[in-house]
Amino acid sequence: MLRLNAEWTEVLRRYKEDHQDPRNQACHKVGIPLIVASFPVGATLIGLPLAAAMFATGWGFQFAGHYFEGKKPSFVDDKRSLIIGVLWCLEKYGVRVFEETPANDASR
Repeated sequence: MLRLNAEWTEVLRRYKEDHQDPRNQACHKVGIPLIVASFPVGATLIGLPLAAAMFATGWGFQFAGHYFEGKKPSFVDDKRSLIIGVLWCLEKYGVRVFEETPANDASR
């Protein structure tokens, strides 16, 4: 289990705040896995065209979701959101691989 310190827990809190619209969440549940899966697929020369299509399509879903949300993507202000988004998506699929630091426990 990955334990998020207080700083990363705050990044996650802001990310969740920026992703309230169900349409945005649905777009991210498609887009994030496509983007993440594009990296191992693209690791081979043969898979590169497919990976490029997966990557571009995934980002298309991301930006469409933010159109629905009416907010800019979180990574514009904080690049750590690119990692947090993967954790958020895993949690949306019922795979929780992290625990947050409680707000009153900033010493950890």
